[in-house]
Amino acid sequence: MGIKRRHWAWAAAPLTLALLALTGCDSSQPAEAKTTTAAPTMSGARSAAVARVCAKPEAGPAKAPAGAVTVDPAKVGDLAEKTKDNPANTTFWLRPGRHRLDPDRYAQVIPKKGDRYLGAPGAVLDGRKTNQYAFAGTAEGVTIGYLTVQGFVPPQNEGVVNHDSADGWVIEHSTIQNNLGAGLMAGARQQVRGNCLRANGQYGMNAYKGSGRISGLVVEGNEIVGNNTGDWERRQQGCGCTGGIKFWAVDGADVRGNWVHDNRGTGLWADTNNNDFRIEDNVLEANDGAALIYETSYNAVIRNNTIRRNNWVEGRKAAARGDTFPFATVYLSESGGEPRVKARTSEIEIYGNLMENNWSGITLWENADRFCNSPANTSSGDCTLLVKKTSRCTKSTITKAPLYADCRWKTQRVDIHDNRFVLDKSVLKCTTKCDRMAVLSNYGTYPDWSPYKGEAVADAITLKQHNRWHANVYVGPWAFVVHDPSKVLDFQSWQGAPYQQDAGSTISGQAGG
Repeated sequence: MGIKRRHWAWAAAPLTLALLALTGCDSSQPAEAKTTTAAPTMSGARSAAVARVCAKPEAGPAKAPAGAVTVDPAKVGDLAEKTKDNPANTTFWLRPGRHRLDPDRYAQVIPKKGDRYLGAPGAVLDGRKTNQYAFAGTAEGVTIGYLTVQGFVPPQNEGVVNHDSADGWVIEHSTIQNNLGAGLMAGARQQVRGNCLRANGQYGMNAYKGSGRISGLVVEGNEIVGNNTGDWERRQQGCGCTGGIKFWAVDGADVRGNWVHDNRGTGLWADTNNNDFRIEDNVLEANDGAALIYETSYNAVIRNNTIRRNNWVEGRKAAARGDTFPFATVYLSESGGEPRVKARTSEIEIYGNLMENNWSGITLWENADRFCNSPANTSSGDCTLLVKKTSRCTKSTITKAPLYADCRWKTQRVDIHDNRFVLDKSVLKCTTKCDRMAVLSNYGTYPDWSPYKGEAVADAITLKQHNRWHANVYVGPWAFVVHDPSKVLDFQSWQGAPYQQDAGSTISGQAGG
């Protein structure tokens, strides 16, 4: 699969000793369970429950279920062999102990339709840093439950469980840890429930399908911690190839009740033509980069999440190099509501969230030079969901309606309301650039045939595309960036003409610690 390069390089830095001490991690093992008590909330924001999965995973059946095939850990390759020898819809029970595949990099389990793999307490499938994949193939309706999967070494961008993104899989109550690449991939109608996705080299999960779109994805009640141990954004600066979870071309996703914390880089990242997301009741905290990026995507509801202490590493690094861009904890990049794309909402609505002591708040951004068929489009040649053929967006066609609008991913119809934003700079140990809320673009310059040169896009995203903050509560010394990075406003100017943002909102002084 192709690597997609980002238009703003948020290169991840190694975890600092101070952050490790703060989060209770050491350099070899991410935190499993911290005492996390949500702060009191106001203005509709409420705290989400924490999915503390890694400290005490739910135990599987101690005895083989009726009719199940028992898998012996003492016999190398027993799991793959018995899968091959039994018909579809077989239940396999893995006895306690360390299960191994044959010592070949391509040795793997190829399930049949409807197969179920259930681990007894203490059952581990170990790739021994030899096997690339654990479960692969295209069979639908496979279940993996109560199993630890570790030590596999897939290539970059590939995954260990459901390697081929088959449809209808259920991965539940399992620990997928200490693998290279992604812990798991995703197919349509996949359910990922109650798992510990920990310390994988690139992603906890990579929701990517080589052909077609992924629909009906559910990610619920998981702990997603310490992923991107390979620090890929530093090794390939700007690759956009990391995250606790990365979503590509997912159409309909419910991401709820997860604890996404202490990942190196971004917590949740939806990148390129995703649509119809509900991201709710999650706790997103202490990730090195943004808690959430929604990029070149459409139509989402982001509500009732607790978002705290994110973006300290990447935000501080950007400030230290003098970058004036408002690097945000919730970052919408060329993403907005689009009624013509079918979804459960026709906007991006962000409400009821508590955002506390993050490096900056919410940034709405649109790159004037990024559009379908532009050399500046970092999404590997993809076009928008409104214009599916890139070849339609040409110098001779893009200057007129409808392609002038439809060849762009637009940050539009974003409604930000009834959130609580708390900032205490003494907690972050920052003096500047950690206090931003923003809506902006760059000055269009490229390519030479672009019809979006100059301030056209900056004017549109700021004043014409129905992006609106209102009825929020601010605690702390917030600043507001509009139009371009040079325009930084106080709250009164942000509320005044011509911007008229945050009607009905309030702001008070320094946070109380």
